[in-house]
Amino acid sequence: MQKITPFLWFDNNAEEAVNFYTSLFSDSKILTITRYDETGAKASGQKAGSAMTVEFKLEGQNFTALNGGPHFKLNQSTSFFVYCESDEKIEKIYNKLSEGGQILFPLDKYDWSPRYAWVIDRFGLSWQLDVDKINNQQKILPAFLFVNDKVLKVKEAVNYYSTIFPDSKIMME
Repeated sequence: MQKITPFLWFDNNAEEAVNFYTSLFSDSKILTITRYDETGAKASGQKAGSAMTVEFKLEGQNFTALNGGPHFKLNQSTSFFVYCESDEKIEKIYNKLSEGGQILFPLDKYDWSPRYAWVIDRFGLSWQLDVDKINNQQKILPAFLFVNDKVLKVKEAVNYYSTIFPDSKIMME
């Protein structure tokens, strides 16, 4: 059972992004769209009737997209790791996510995977794709990137996070 729902901050294109993602991944759908009313639109600077939040599922995983304006930007420190489980699926997802986006690692064989790619899609969301199968039901997992002076603090962060959330466990060390 999923207990953490990732929230994705978009400028003003959350609904467009969610429509794209739900068309791409299986077991996916839009659950709820909350729209700005006149009062909320005036306070936020958004248009009345435009999407404020969009709750959706990808591969059975819940997400929420937020039209929060230009104050924050998606970046590569957080990405979503997708276990595609077949060459056909990874190629389809890779090709679609790459359109208008940026390829960080092209789809290829790497030391850690027979087929892997890392892309930033046209909405700015970072995706790592892997052809491997997993035993877990969850096929899309959040991944955190620690760089520079933080790279040496990964173990400390993982240990800390696992004390905050009940039923947590460290899968690999």
